Amino acid sequence: MSEKLRAGILGGTGMVGQRFISLLENHPWFEVTVIAASPRSAGKTYEEAVGDRWKMDTPMPEAVKNITVMNVNEVEKVASQVDFVFSAVDMTKDEIRKIEEAYAKTETPVVSNNSAHRWTEDVPMMIPEVNPEHMEVIRFQRERLGTKKGFIAVKPNCSIQSYAPALAAWKEYEPYEVVATTYQAISGAGKTFRDWPEMEGNIIPYIGGEEEKSEKEPLRVLGAVVDGVIKPADSPVITCQCIRVPVLNGHTAAVFIKFRKNPTKEQLVQKLTQYKGLPQELELPSAPKQFIQYMEEDNRPQVTQDVDFENGMGISIGRLREDTVYDWKFVGLSHNTVRGAAGGAVLCAELLKAKGYITKKQD
Repeated sequence: MSEKLRAGILGGTGMVGQRFISLLENHPWFEVTVIAASPRSAGKTYEEAVGDRWKMDTPMPEAVKNITVMNVNEVEKVASQVDFVFSAVDMTKDEIRKIEEAYAKTETPVVSNNSAHRWTEDVPMMIPEVNPEHMEVIRFQRERLGTKKGFIAVKPNCSIQSYAPALAAWKEYEPYEVVATTYQAISGAGKTFRDWPEMEGNIIPYIGGEEEKSEKEPLRVLGAVVDGVIKPADSPVITCQCIRVPVLNGHTAAVFIKFRKNPTKEQLVQKLTQYKGLPQELELPSAPKQFIQYMEEDNRPQVTQDVDFENGMGISIGRLREDTVYDWKFVGLSHNTVRGAAGGAVLCAELLKAKGYITKKQD
């Protein structure tokens, strides 16, 4: 065994779990030592448990094929073999809250892709470049849970990654009203076209629960830590429509925005391209060197050409122009299962390790 931290993946057989597996192959800091899933997968090798449901476009890493899948409900047993876990379990919200807290109480940090704890006041919900200071609430959460090392941290919804970073970059110009429509890939539902053939050539103008998340979660990310809890920002007011489109990977957003101040296009573009955060300063392994790129071409960003910018961890923005009703409008694009899901969680874990929140258990 190396000096790497031992990572477990809860819900390792689903699409996001598979993305964790693929992203953590040869990771310099983390090594997947445990994969846990539902009781029906427990006892099988990972290769057997996944069967023909491997959904990544790269092969299953050899290192995980023969790992025996554990029962995710055997919390103490799983926790005894890892330093921390990534959570991508497919359960009800109440079940997820309960099991993630159970893992945290075994002194196992939990970095979750799930939405269940996104509104727990002392759980940080981070886009690491935007709000790393929200880590401060972990000490208050540990007091509540009665833990020394265990805690829960989450990443926000995949749909907000294509526009929330722009709102953060433009904060000094005081955006106060936003209208966004997101065009969301089918992998966000854990599907491929093989699983969901009726999506070919189709659009579905409804994604359950997504609009509320897309309107509210950016305000929590842009909020502040007050008295040991995260207080969401009051503005901008955001209204959103979320539409499922026949794209495998990549969420696109069309956004209209009003500012209290009056920035020029040059100022707005400069703020985007110069925006960086703690992950870039610390040169974390998964951090994009260029967090946000601005594309001058009229027909960019495009999913087929731009979704993998910075290995899927960067944000692409284009078509920034003045609007006749709002002040400005733009189009954003992010990779929903990399930056928006597993990759964003891996970057959160890297930041938490760099700041001493995740350590080896025997230390």
